[in-house]
Amino acid sequence: MIHKISLLTFSTLMLAGSVSAIAQVNVADSVMSHAGGGKLSVGGYGEVAMSRHFYSDNGNRYTKPEKYKKDPSHGRFDIPHAVIYLGYDFGKGWTMGTEIEFEHGGTGTAIEYEADESIEFEQEAERGGEVELEQFWLQKSFSRALNLKMGHMVVPFGLTNAHHEPLNYFTVYRPEGENTILPSTWHQTGVSLWGHVGHFRYEAQLLAGLDAFHFSRSNWIQGGTRSPFEYDVANKYAVSIRLDNYTIKGLRLGVSGYYGQSMHNSVPHDMEFGEAKKIKGNVYLGSFDFTYKSHNWIARGNVDYGYVSDADKITSYVYPNTANVKPYQSGNGKNFGSHAMTTMIEVGYDVFSQFKRLRDDGQKLYVFGHYEYYDSYIHAKTKQWTNKNVFAAGINYHPIREIAIKGEYHFRKLKSNYNNEPSINIGMVYEGFFL
Repeated sequence: MIHKISLLTFSTLMLAGSVSAIAQVNVADSVMSHAGGGKLSVGGYGEVAMSRHFYSDNGNRYTKPEKYKKDPSHGRFDIPHAVIYLGYDFGKGWTMGTEIEFEHGGTGTAIEYEADESIEFEQEAERGGEVELEQFWLQKSFSRALNLKMGHMVVPFGLTNAHHEPLNYFTVYRPEGENTILPSTWHQTGVSLWGHVGHFRYEAQLLAGLDAFHFSRSNWIQGGTRSPFEYDVANKYAVSIRLDNYTIKGLRLGVSGYYGQSMHNSVPHDMEFGEAKKIKGNVYLGSFDFTYKSHNWIARGNVDYGYVSDADKITSYVYPNTANVKPYQSGNGKNFGSHAMTTMIEVGYDVFSQFKRLRDDGQKLYVFGHYEYYDSYIHAKTKQWTNKNVFAAGINYHPIREIAIKGEYHFRKLKSNYNNEPSINIGMVYEGFFL
């Protein structure tokens, strides 16, 4: 059965229970999914998590690991993401999509009456989360093979960014490696050309460059999309490309790349003078990822590698006599590394597939194993805590298609002179379209 891309996208097929890999398409498509075939679509996803961490939560635990080796465990409740999708089909190939995301419960302020402080009113932050407009775009679809999208959109580099909805990974939290070294979810304003040709889906985007002054040792380029201003600085530009193949039923193979200059992408632009003008900070990223879903098995994996030129110069560069005019410069770029990488693989089997009553009822119980390796500072000479291996195992129970209850034992292994970090995570998630 063939559907117009503006009325029913492949994410809807996934929610409708399709087992083919054609369902595993870029998450950006899901915003304009019209499950009922009408003009307006409303959907979203959400996650609630409970964790118990059997290691120190002190910020200096890597600086002086021996001091915090016997610290007590600590727990937390969290709402990692709560997302609302809105899409509309204007007709004649024109569609609109938005995604509003509340991270960690959102954020807020409140006015408080302080009778003990000279009887004054104070405005205080009440929450530490975020509210973000993750997608907001208009699209013109000329054909299945050619679509032009303009606005704020997901940058589909790597596995997690392209497939970050909670039914697309087994762990309670998003895969740790890509979520640590890359913007996640990576979203920027730009222009995109995408489409389907045969068994392939392609996408090419033109975006603003990243800002090198938000790079860091522990999170590499993750903060590069942040802007303290009311706009994204675009003195320099970047391109992102992605290609997915669906030739083999149940299997999706994807490659993605990114290139852009990260220096001279700040305000004011004339602050960078002298030798600093020669620093480019070019960001080169490459990734391979796959998803397999067939015969009651699900397997996913990725390998990402990246390089930033002039990393040593970015690390040591300080604007003279201008500290007070850089509200976003906190020194977090100290010891920023030139290379980073991450790799992940997870495999799960649906145990309930062997029981006819449960299988006919649509219930699933995946027992899974998960492994990751990542390093945000590959060539570190003194700091080795950025080099981490992650082992996880657990279950995903689906009472119905759109809901999963997750449980896992999670073990983060560091090099021998640091303390390992085990934890137990439990989560409940949903993902679906309501209209």
